[in-house]
Amino acid sequence: MTKPSIQSNSYNAANITVLKGLEAVRQRPAMYIGSTDINGLNHIFYEVLDNAVDEALAGFATHITVVLHKDNSISVTDNGRGIPVDLHQETGRSALETVMTVLHAGGKFDKGTYKISGGLHGVGMSCTNALSIKMITSVFRNGRKYQQEYKQGIPQTELTSKPAPEHKDRTGTVQYFLPDPEIFGDLQYNPKTLETRIHYQGFLTSGINFTFINEMAATPVIKRFYFEKGILSFVHNQQSGTPIMKVPFYVNKEKDGIAVEVGFIYSDSMTDKIRTFANNIENPEGGTHLAGFKAALTSAINKYGFANKLVDEKT
Repeated sequence: MTKPSIQSNSYNAANITVLKGLEAVRQRPAMYIGSTDINGLNHIFYEVLDNAVDEALAGFATHITVVLHKDNSISVTDNGRGIPVDLHQETGRSALETVMTVLHAGGKFDKGTYKISGGLHGVGMSCTNALSIKMITSVFRNGRKYQQEYKQGIPQTELTSKPAPEHKDRTGTVQYFLPDPEIFGDLQYNPKTLETRIHYQGFLTSGINFTFINEMAATPVIKRFYFEKGILSFVHNQQSGTPIMKVPFYVNKEKDGIAVEVGFIYSDSMTDKIRTFANNIENPEGGTHLAGFKAALTSAINKYGFANKLVDEKT
């Protein structure tokens, strides 16, 4: 058995390290994004995309565009309200810089700002910033364009502001980031993975236009996703076998401030396929929402069967 090595006899206040800003994210990235493999690389993109989708869920954005550039960088553009740029009283910095560089800072903690959102803890965007060798945030508000550039989570410029007469009515945010090779090595984004994620968000956010531009291809490829029927379209996309129902079952209702949207169709397939989401974030292991749905569906079918003498109550 290997004996523990003695590093030092001294252990006092001088041995305690206090990490400032986003240093903790860079030193222990897996704590924040799960890993530094391809899953972690995808995760920092998902965080930016989810923020844009949150603006759509809140009813302020109608179009989201994602561009995968040749150098493995990504731009995500939405036409929502745009990240606030005024002075934040607690930090003494602009709200934009606060959101981009301070952990647990964001609009998701204020119940009046976002009723539904994928991000809940104010960590995602700042993590993407910390793990990018370059990130540029551009905001369009009040007929002006505001912009700030970062490197590994550290501001490289002051927040600039200039008139944008050609975009005087434009609002929204553009996030550009280049993943840091110091963290992710030579990992490259898989265009198909990004396209699938965007495609799913199109199903889950009905009535919103999504555009994906893949500049890594020899000739740039543009894909557009728009689903007026949302979940119903998703059900058709996911179904296997021959349907035994003429149309899918669908319900979209809100009760006690909680919105629930469900769609399903039975087919002759011997296997089931169930996908569950909460605030547009997939829950691969299910959860109480799935357990509750299954229980309610079973109860409803049994009641109908007993009432119409289709099921023997003794069995």
